[in-house]
Amino acid sequence: MSDDKTIDGTAREVRETEAAKPASRAVPRRTWVVGAVALPLALGAVGLSLAQGTPFQPTPVAPVAIQALAPSGATAIKGEVAEIFGNKFVVQDGTGRALVETGREGEGGGLVAKGETVTVQGRFETGFLRARVLTHGDGRTLLLGPAGGPPTGSLDWAKDRLGLGPKPDMAALTASVQAAGYGDVRVTGRGPRHVEVAAKDRDGREHQLHVGFDGQVRERPAPGLPPL
Repeated sequence: MSDDKTIDGTAREVRETEAAKPASRAVPRRTWVVGAVALPLALGAVGLSLAQGTPFQPTPVAPVAIQALAPSGATAIKGEVAEIFGNKFVVQDGTGRALVETGREGEGGGLVAKGETVTVQGRFETGFLRARVLTHGDGRTLLLGPAGGPPTGSLDWAKDRLGLGPKPDMAALTASVQAAGYGDVRVTGRGPRHVEVAAKDRDGREHQLHVGFDGQVRERPAPGLPPL
């Protein structure tokens, strides 16, 4: 009898313990499916926003005759593609020929076709026009070289691509450059907190400038340009 009572008591304790446990609720399969779909969509939206950031655009420059090319941080030519050598090609107009370098984007020689008319804007120094903007005859435009702005993948870069980073007031920065005694102001690049500018002094000599978003103007070295 005592054994029966012990077994019976143990059984009652187990039942009471089980009854005290809160009932577990199974998560519906649909909830897991919705969560699995929503997370990639949310991440995708952020990625799309980052990808849709407005890239930097240099100040457009009117083409000059190839014969008139001179060392400059921002100049342009227009002519026919005469020859292609890998990431370099020759442009010719009625006054002469110029060698254009396109950097990594042009490796393989597929950026242009022989005989087509193109407009090339960039830096001319040491006998090369280092292309920054390439415009085809049909109006297609390619921006070559680094995108500018904060380092890719950094927090500042993410903020910039989402439109949350500092926005340079180009009119105010241009006024700062002019107040420093320069004219013919052309923005050629952008850094994390500054823009790069080509401008001319009162004597017509060109200078390469570093202009902070705070309006501070200072000169930077420019290979191939005449010294002060």
